[in-house]
Amino acid sequence: MSRYLEMVDSPAHVKKLTLEQLTQLAEEIRQELITVLAKHGGHLGPNLGVVELTLALHYVFNTPRDKFIWDVSHQVYVHKLLTGRKHRFDSIRSTGGLSGFAVRAESEHDCYGAAHAGTALSAALGICAGRDQRGSDEHVVAIFGDGALTNGISFEALNNIAPTTKRFIGILNDNEWGIAKNVGAIANYLHRLITHPSYNKLARDFERFVRRLPKGEIAMKLAHKAEEGFKGAIADVALQPSPSGGEMDGRGGYGSSLIFEEMGVRYLGPIDGHNLPLLINTLEFAKAYDRPVVIHALTQKGKGYAAALKNPEKFHGLGPYDVATGATPPAPPDAPPNWQDVFGQALVRLCQKDNSIVGITAAMPSGTGLKYLEQAMPNRYYDVGIAEEHAVLFACGMATMGFHPVCAIYSTFLQRAYDCIVHDAALQDLPVIFCMDRAGLAAQDGPTHHGLFDIAFVRPVPNCIAMAPKDEDELVDMLFTASHEPHPTFIRYPRGPAEGVPLKEQPRLIEIGKAEVIRNFTNNGGLKVALFPLGNMMALGRQVATQLSAEGYDVAIINPRFIKPLDAAVTRFFGEAADALVSMEDGILQGGYGSAILELFSEQRISTPVIRIGWPDQFIEHASTTEDLRTKYGLTVEGTVARVRAEFARASVQGHSAIAQLRQ
Repeated sequence: MSRYLEMVDSPAHVKKLTLEQLTQLAEEIRQELITVLAKHGGHLGPNLGVVELTLALHYVFNTPRDKFIWDVSHQVYVHKLLTGRKHRFDSIRSTGGLSGFAVRAESEHDCYGAAHAGTALSAALGICAGRDQRGSDEHVVAIFGDGALTNGISFEALNNIAPTTKRFIGILNDNEWGIAKNVGAIANYLHRLITHPSYNKLARDFERFVRRLPKGEIAMKLAHKAEEGFKGAIADVALQPSPSGGEMDGRGGYGSSLIFEEMGVRYLGPIDGHNLPLLINTLEFAKAYDRPVVIHALTQKGKGYAAALKNPEKFHGLGPYDVATGATPPAPPDAPPNWQDVFGQALVRLCQKDNSIVGITAAMPSGTGLKYLEQAMPNRYYDVGIAEEHAVLFACGMATMGFHPVCAIYSTFLQRAYDCIVHDAALQDLPVIFCMDRAGLAAQDGPTHHGLFDIAFVRPVPNCIAMAPKDEDELVDMLFTASHEPHPTFIRYPRGPAEGVPLKEQPRLIEIGKAEVIRNFTNNGGLKVALFPLGNMMALGRQVATQLSAEGYDVAIINPRFIKPLDAAVTRFFGEAADALVSMEDGILQGGYGSAILELFSEQRISTPVIRIGWPDQFIEHASTTEDLRTKYGLTVEGTVARVRAEFARASVQGHSAIAQLRQ
C-alpha cells in the first residue's frame, strides 16, 4: 500500500495532511482502485471520478457525526478506504467481504444505504428534518449524480427542500454519465449550463475569488458574494439569448434559468470537481451557510486511467481486467450468448416484421440488450433515462395507440414502478411486454440488485401473464408469443450466459398457461417425485432428477413455463400421481411459484406434500458467485435431494406412528 494511504485509518487522519499530501493521496487511491478492482471487478469508473471530491468531503466534515448520503452509492469505494475499511478493501463484492454499496450495518460512517438512483435528496432531507426536530447541528450532505436528476423522486425532494429546512448541502456530481450516456432534457440543460459562456465566466470568477480567501473569511465573504453577486449574474444569463439560438422559454429567457435557484436552493458552480483547494473552500462555505445549497461539481468518470476514460460505459462496472491494457478476459469460444443478447437480437428481428413493436429502456441499453435495437432501428428505440415509472407509463400510453411496447427493465428496478404496473398497465389491460432481465441473483451486487421478488409481485395482479423460459430458444418463443397477446405480459430471465441451446429459424406461439412435460414417470416401482423447475432452474432440475433416479426414485420433470396463469390441469395430474412434488424457483418462496401450487392443492384438496426450493424470507447478501449463495441456502443438487429424502423419512416415521396409535 502506498505511503499516505497507509497512514490514513480514519477521516481524522485526512485532516492532518497538507494540500500537497492530499494530492499525492488522491493518486495513491486511484492506483489502489485500479489494482484491486483488476482482480475482482467492480465500479471502477465512478470511483475514479470522485477521489478528490471524497477527500475534500472528509477534510471539511466529520463523519460519522456529519452525514454523507450517496445516491446509488456505487461510488463509495474511496469513502470506504478512508473510513477504516482499507485493509478489507480487496474483499469488496466477494463472499463475506465488503459490499460494493453503502450499507448501514457495515460501518458507522455509512449513515444511509442505497443502490437505486434518485434516493439521496429525499433521504438527506429526511435526515435534515430529523436533525432540526431534535435540535442538533450535524451537517447533512447529499452526493447525487446528474443521472439521478432524470428520476422523478429527485424533483419531489427538490420541491420540498426550501420549505423544510434551512441547512441542506447537495453536491451534484456531474460526469454526464449514468451507466450509459445520460439522455433527455435534464442532460441537455446541464450541458448548456456548463458550456454557456456567461456561466463559464461566472465559474472562473468564482474560482479566482475562492482561491484568494483566507480560510477564516470564506463563509462570510462567500455568503456576501453569493447573495449580492451570483444571483444577479445568474438572472442576467437567464435573459440572454442562447448561443445555440434556442427557443424562448415564455418568460423572455431562453431556458437558462437555474432549476435549483427557482426552487429556493442556492446554486454554486459549476466548479472543477478535481481541484482540491477549490472543493475544500467551497465546502467550507456550504458548511457555514444558513440556506440550502447545491454545489455543481464537474468530474470525469474514469479519471486517471486511460482505458476507463476511453470506454466509460464498460468501466462503469465490470469484472476482472488487465491493468496494462484494460482488456477483460474473452469469453470461451464455445460459451453460449448472454440472455440479454439473445433477447436484444430477437427483438430486432420481431421489430423488422412487426411495425407495432417498440423497445423502451430506463438508461440500460447495454445491460438489457436494447443496444441492438438502438443500432439497427433507432426510430423504434426509446431510452427514457433512470425513470422506471415514466418508462412504464410511457409504454402504457403507446399501447393505447395500437403499439406493443417492450419495456426491458431489470427485475430489481421494475419494483420502482409497481403502482404503474397495477394502476396503468393491468387495470386498463394494456398489451405492454415487460422483459425482466437479472431475475434471480446479481451475486456481487447483493440484495439491492437481486431480482427475487418479481414472481411474488406479479402473481396477485389481475389481467397479467407471466412466463419464465427454460432456455434461450424458449425465451424467443415467449417474446414472440407476448407480441400476440392483448394483455400485460411479463418474461423473467437471469443474468449471464444462457443454456447454449440453438434457436429455431422461426419462433412459435406457446399456448397460454400450458406447461411442458419434459419427462414422465416410468412406473419403475420407486417412489414418485414430480419436479417443477421454473425457468432457469431447469438445469438444476435435470441434475436433481439424475441423482434421484440413481437412488431408485421414479422422477418426472415438468417445465412450468407459466407463473400466471398456472397450468392447473398438469399440476393437478402430477400432484395426484406423485408421492411428492418439488417446486424449484429462483425467487423468494413467500408468494412465489411454489405458493401458487400450494394454493391450488388446497383448493383441490390434494394432500401430496410440496417441497419448495427457493430463497428464504430474508434479504440475500452479496457473494463472489451465484454458486456460493446457492450452496449456502440449499439451492443445489445435494440440498434438493436431501429435502426429498427428509420428506419421505418424515412421512415414514409419521406412518409408523399412526399405525402404532391404531394398534393401541
